[in-house]
Parts: sequence; C-alpha cells; structure tokens
Amino acid sequence: MKVYIIGAGPGDPDLITIKGARLVETCPIVLYTGSLVPQRVIERAAPTATVLDSSKMTLEDIISILEEAKKKDQDVARVHTGDPSIFGSTAEQMRKMDELGIPYEIVPGVSSFTAAAAMLGKELTLPEVSQSVVITRAEGRTPMPAKEKLETFASTGATLVFFLSVLHIRKIAEELIPHYGKNCPVSIVQKATWPEQKIITGTLETIVSKVKEEKITATAIIFVGKVLDCHDFADSRLYASDFSHKFRKANKKQIVSETT
Repeated sequence: MKVYIIGAGPGDPDLITIKGARLVETCPIVLYTGSLVPQRVIERAAPTATVLDSSKMTLEDIISILEEAKKKDQDVARVHTGDPSIFGSTAEQMRKMDELGIPYEIVPGVSSFTAAAAMLGKELTLPEVSQSVVITRAEGRTPMPAKEKLETFASTGATLVFFLSVLHIRKIAEELIPHYGKNCPVSIVQKATWPEQKIITGTLETIVSKVKEEKITATAIIFVGKVLDCHDFADSRLYASDFSHKFRKANKKQIVSETT
C-alpha cells in the first residue's frame, strides 16, 4: 500500500504528468482537492474506484481515510492542484503519515506559477535584469516568519511571485513602490490554463484599481518585476558564438574578428 501525493497541474487536465494520470486511473481510492482540481482529471478514475472530495474535510478526516486504506492494503491517489511542494498543504499530511508508518510518494506537477508565466509568454529570469525568482505570499491570517517580510525580498530587486495574495494587492503595491518604483510592471493571472482564465497587466501604481475593476478575489498568481516588460536585455551566453561549453566549442574566427 502506498499514498501517491499527485500534483494535478494548474487546471488544464492535459497538464497532469503521465505518471500522475496513470495513478489516478489505477488507484482504488482517489482522494482529491475538489475546490481546485478539475473534474476532468478525476474522471480518469476507474468506475470501481472510491472517489472522495477532501475540500470539506479536516486533516483528521483525511488521515482516517488513509489509515483505513492501509488496513485494506489499498493504494491512494491523493490529488492536489499544481505542484504539491509549493503551498500544497501536504507537509502536515506527510508528517502524520510518517508517524503512522503509512508509505507515500510525491508525484510532482506543473505549478500554477509556471503555468501562469507560460500564459504570459514570459521568462522570469533575464540576463543582467533578474536572475532570481522569489516565490512568496503576502502576510494575512497566517503570519510570515520574521525574516521573510516583503521589504526584505523587495530589497533584492528580484522577480517576485505571489501566491494566495490578491486580496492584499493594495498592501503589496504600497510596500513595493519604494523599492521597485511606481512604474514597475505587474501581471496577474487568475485560474491559469482554465477556460475562464483572466489576465490583467499594469504597474504598481495602477494594478490595485484594475484588480478591483475585474473583481479578482482568489485563485490568482501575481508577478512583479522588470522582466515583465523588458526588451533590451542581454542575450544568454549559452548560444553565443564566442562562448564554449561542454557541448560546443567557441567560433575562433568570430572571436578574432570581434577583437581586431
């Protein structure tokens, strides 16, 4: 018996991995996050499978199901949205399974933030502009660790990605303007890859009113950084003709011509 913690991807049912889809199709118990996992993903389950929606369950309810599955020696497809390793609420489940001796395996998925970046058609790391991505959330009912305050991350100038934070967009904008400037570009993708996906773009000065106008209150990824509207960045050295690496030698004639 094993519990498979499966990342179902951001919304498009085709973005679940082959391994994840196979496990949903074959596990006798499918326990899924009904508030976010697309129904088409769960429709892969076998007609004989027990399919349970965990959206209204407590942690104790979930663990009770897993304990019963262990007694019956039945594998469980524990299906989460996006990738289980980022804001997945999976750690507490794994801790309890460790305590109870329930074996488990994580099956990674496409994160909603990478899917949202794809929908924007953006690379989040550009040479000499931003080579770091900070994935975080605004402080709300769940407090942030003392050293993970927004101003600390903002001081780096890195590309910022916010989960679970669109309700705090005004606070985010106010705290970032002193570091990034009021004209810094911002993009928000709500329900990336879903049929009802919505994208809004603006600046730290304009984004608050745009979010209010579009009535975006949940299920959104926020991006902040120069990479969102930068076109004069340096080319990557990876494909430069005068750059050698393990798989390709530099063009010596090109180097000579550029230095004479």
